[in-house]
Amino acid sequence: MASNNTTQSLPLQDRVAIVTGGSRGIGKAISLHLASLGAKLVINYNSNSTQADHLVSEISSKYQSQAIAIKADVSDPLQVQTLFDAAESAFDSPIYVMVNAAGIMDPTYPLIMNSSLEEFDRIFAVNTRGAYLCCKEAAKRLKQGGGGRIICLTTSLVGALRPGYGPYTASKAAVEAMVKILAKELKGTKITANCVAPGPIATELFFEGKTEEMVNKAIEMIPLGRLGVPEDVSPLVGFLASDGGEWVNGQVVRANGGFV
Repeated sequence: MASNNTTQSLPLQDRVAIVTGGSRGIGKAISLHLASLGAKLVINYNSNSTQADHLVSEISSKYQSQAIAIKADVSDPLQVQTLFDAAESAFDSPIYVMVNAAGIMDPTYPLIMNSSLEEFDRIFAVNTRGAYLCCKEAAKRLKQGGGGRIICLTTSLVGALRPGYGPYTASKAAVEAMVKILAKELKGTKITANCVAPGPIATELFFEGKTEEMVNKAIEMIPLGRLGVPEDVSPLVGFLASDGGEWVNGQVVRANGGFV
C-alpha cells in the first residue's frame, strides 16, 4: 500500500510528455528526468534510432515508466503532426508536456560575413521553424485546464552575444520572442509556455568543432569554474513541467552558472 502512495505522489505521474531531440545531449537528460517524475515519454529523434531505442530500454528498466521512440524531422509539418498523433495513440491519453530540445549549430563558428546561407537556412529550419511547428501543434493539442506545459530550449548566448554564433543565436532569439507571445495567446487554456536557456553544457553539440582553447575560454567566463552538464538543466525543465511551476509563464529562464 505504501508503494502505491509513493507512486501517486510523483509530480508527473502518467502524464504524457514529448521531448524532441530527446535521445541525446540535454534532451536525453530531460527525458530521463521527466521519466523519474512519473511521465510517460515520447522520445523524438531524427537520425539515430539505436540511441533512442537504448534510452527507451533504460527508462523502462530504471523507472518502470513507459516510453516510446518516434522518428520525426521537426522542420517538417507533416512529421510533427505524425509525432503528436503517435504520442496520443500510444498512451491513449492527452499530451501534457512538450519539450522542444531539438537543435543544431554551425561547428565552424564563422563570423557573419564569412557564414554560408545554406548553413543559416539549415539552422533556422531546425531551431526556429522546428520550434514554431512544435509550439503550434502543442498549442492546439496539449491538455487544457491545468498541467499543459510548453518548454523550448534556447540559449544564454542571446544574452552573451558571442562572435561566431550569429545565425545560431538569432535562431534561438526568435524562439524566445515567439514563446513569450504564445504564453499570452494561450490565455484561458492554463497551458504555460516558457524557454529554458542553457549556457555552455558539455554535450556533443557544444564540443563539436571547438579547440581546447575555445573550451577553456568558455569555462573562464563561468564563475563556477566548470562547464555545465545536462543534469544541471533537466531539473529546471522538470520543475516547469510540474504543477508547482505553473506561476512561471512567458519567461526565459537561464541556467548557465553565471555565464551571463
